[in-house]
Amino acid sequence: MFPSAEAFMGGSEMERVRAVERYRRGEAPSEICASLGRSARWLYKWIERAEAGAENWWTEKPRRPQRVANRSEPAVEQLVVEIRDRLERDRQFSGAHSIAWELEETLRETPSIATINRILKRNGRVSTASRRRPAKGKRYPAPLVERAGSVHQSDFVGPRYLRGPVRFYSFNTVDLATGRCATVPIANRGTEVVVPALWESWSRLGLPSIQQFDNELVFFGSRLHPRGLSQILRLCLLQGVEPLFIPPAEPWRNGVIEKFNDHWQEKFLSVHMTDFEQVVNGSRLFDSRHNSRWRYRKHSGRTPNQVLANSGVQLRFPPTLEPPRKSLPRPEVGRYHFIRFIRNNGLLVLFGESFRMPIEAQHEYVHATVDVQKACLEVRLEGRLIESFRYDNPRH
Repeated sequence: MFPSAEAFMGGSEMERVRAVERYRRGEAPSEICASLGRSARWLYKWIERAEAGAENWWTEKPRRPQRVANRSEPAVEQLVVEIRDRLERDRQFSGAHSIAWELEETLRETPSIATINRILKRNGRVSTASRRRPAKGKRYPAPLVERAGSVHQSDFVGPRYLRGPVRFYSFNTVDLATGRCATVPIANRGTEVVVPALWESWSRLGLPSIQQFDNELVFFGSRLHPRGLSQILRLCLLQGVEPLFIPPAEPWRNGVIEKFNDHWQEKFLSVHMTDFEQVVNGSRLFDSRHNSRWRYRKHSGRTPNQVLANSGVQLRFPPTLEPPRKSLPRPEVGRYHFIRFIRNNGLLVLFGESFRMPIEAQHEYVHATVDVQKACLEVRLEGRLIESFRYDNPRH
């Protein structure tokens, strides 16, 4: 009797065969991955190879072409196309930079971004269809991004889960001028957690002039007391940072951080982690790798750290590394802003409180600013002051 193929398999190969067999028997992929401590990407990779009918599909293919010529060697070109197809199939970030990131883990010498783009074009993997969201046809008063630290965008991702189970969120921030990021794992989205997370982001990226948020409750405080100044608002104003709230239900106005979140989920969550400490350490490693190695087309292929270095900007940082631990006092000075679209009813709505706008503002975006020291709300349309209101913030 001849020995079975399994007799010649190593431990890793046996694991792949049995994982695919469990899948074929109808076991949920999440259960298979959880029991083996493997990612879904790993499982589907071997399922695809098994179902393709290749001989000895469970063996690892050679990963290290010896060189990359002017025209990419067939093995490298095939690998680029395979990665692009897999990322597209998984609905993940699938541009040349993302493919290069994957290749760094496989090849000794990684093709340039330009070479990867040529491969994609040569193999018909470049989509010419625009994916931009159609504009309303109205002028949007976005903040000016003039230099490093002009504008930061922040957002939450989560909850996400690890084996254990471990449940966590990530508070992610990106500097719009440089692309530098800071990702801070947090246990929940409560004020007592988000205040230190924002402080840590500033400790890494520097204090921005404008801190842009969506309309999450933790950022502005309370709908019952819309003028009450949340701890996040107080933290910003006390450090000379001006918060800006984008229009409700328009997440694309935070487009940079939204796209970054996709990138973070693809790259960071593919790493195997089992506890919160590993998430924290992995998050810092991710930030370091992104800021020093990720290359943006809009920056002519420079990394975020290179963009910052070339700018010559001297960043401003919080006074201490330790975040405030007590309830913050009400600031006496500072400004915070809102961008809102005025509909047929002619009302500017700020966290449930309404203000009547002139008819010229209907169907237009306005920029509203609260000046704490002056206790006033000023509303501008295309930079021109169109309305002003008394706006007192409570003193508690």
